[in-house]
Amino acid sequence: MGQRMLQKLSPQQIQLMKLLQIPTATLDQRIQEELESNPALEEGEEGAEDVFDIKSESDADEKDSQEEDFELDDYLKEYIEDDPASYKMRGDSYVEDEEKSIPIALETSFHEHLHLQLGLADWDTEQDEMIAKQVVGSIDEDGYLRRDIDAIIDDLMFSQSVEVTHNQIQEVINKIQTFDPPGVACRDLQECLKLQLIAKINRGQENNIIGKEIALKIISDHFQEFSKKHYQKLQKQLYISEAELKDAIEEILKLNPKPASGVDRHKNDNSNYVVPDFIISNKEGDLELSLNNKNAPDLKINDHYMDMLHTYKDTTKGRKSTKKERDAIMFIKQKIDSAKWFIDAIKQRQETLFNTMYSIMQFQYEFFVSGDERNIRPMILKDIAEITSLDISTVSRVANSKFVQTEFGTRRLKSFFSESLQTADGNEVSTVEVKNILSDIVKEESKKRPLSDEKLKDMLQEKGYNIARRTVAKYREQLHIPVARLRKQL
Repeated sequence: MGQRMLQKLSPQQIQLMKLLQIPTATLDQRIQEELESNPALEEGEEGAEDVFDIKSESDADEKDSQEEDFELDDYLKEYIEDDPASYKMRGDSYVEDEEKSIPIALETSFHEHLHLQLGLADWDTEQDEMIAKQVVGSIDEDGYLRRDIDAIIDDLMFSQSVEVTHNQIQEVINKIQTFDPPGVACRDLQECLKLQLIAKINRGQENNIIGKEIALKIISDHFQEFSKKHYQKLQKQLYISEAELKDAIEEILKLNPKPASGVDRHKNDNSNYVVPDFIISNKEGDLELSLNNKNAPDLKINDHYMDMLHTYKDTTKGRKSTKKERDAIMFIKQKIDSAKWFIDAIKQRQETLFNTMYSIMQFQYEFFVSGDERNIRPMILKDIAEITSLDISTVSRVANSKFVQTEFGTRRLKSFFSESLQTADGNEVSTVEVKNILSDIVKEESKKRPLSDEKLKDMLQEKGYNIARRTVAKYREQLHIPVARLRKQL
């Protein structure tokens, strides 16, 4: 026997933490899931009351309430009559836009494009067509066939009970590789580029045929040297001039390393679409912050469920309720409490997001006014946690996967968090500023003689930044800038 003191998160706290992580773009989906699972929760109507003090009743005595009659007066008075729980995402001045019919472009996906060509192709046997369907189904979203032939043989054996040979599958793959787009169903980047060049040469209508033929030799026989940019070595091995090598490399750079990207266009469009969670506007030097509630409906408790509680109270007055009635009313009460918890969690989410973003806006005021990234101050999660009196983990959840729209563009919230770096005069600057300067230096360098990390370090130190070579290498990698050898151009 012993006593222990434990800390446990309430269901409401757990819901709030999960909701904080959800960006505005997917909040509507989460709310719709809750609306479908809880009939006591519904979308509010215009004029619904906005409530800020939503309480939840403890269920510690539920077991006793199932065995004996309980009084609902306090519950009805405190939680329904005095507190008609609802939550509005929009103010009273909000005007709903007129519903507009927006035309939607119908596009064929990459795999649908392949299956269409597969159906039009002339196959020797039905078995070859079956193999082709299996191969097309094994092509990944980039257009590559990264599944081994032996694995495809096993798949056909288990799924279709068909035994095929290695040569049969290879012949089918060769035929699929003639499909559009060129380079599809290749095993690696080298084969992908090689097939695209062959397709261009076979068409015979392209310009610079000599450059394409040299490019084909480079990809086929000297791919390692090309990938490492050993250009002088390539000139010696192929007996070509620098101008001819440059023409060949230009032809290679025109090729598509991901064949599927040219067909599955709507996928790329969606991946680049960002819904901002916050909107900051500048009113003559005064910054105004607002939350983007476009995808979130108003929420309220279903009136029908509240009416059932009143009806139960009236019908059981003066008599003892039956077990069936108690079970029914407990179900209603649990659904109403669950709805109130969710409404309260949504409200707290909005308040936490607003307070956190407001503190960030004040901390980075100079940037939001000027738009100059050099004005971004060093800021870590602990700084905002201390200002808002929130836990660091809560600030992290708010900053994760969130975007803010400003007059200078939409930025990821995490981009405002950075460590500090000391300058030669003792001042502290944000690492964002150093990364921007590093990026500018690399853009202006001579691509024939790219700057090494050591030289980049020296140039940054000349500008007054105390920085080590390994730190330069770390920032370069974070900026997705390759090493000097791979930045070399003719």
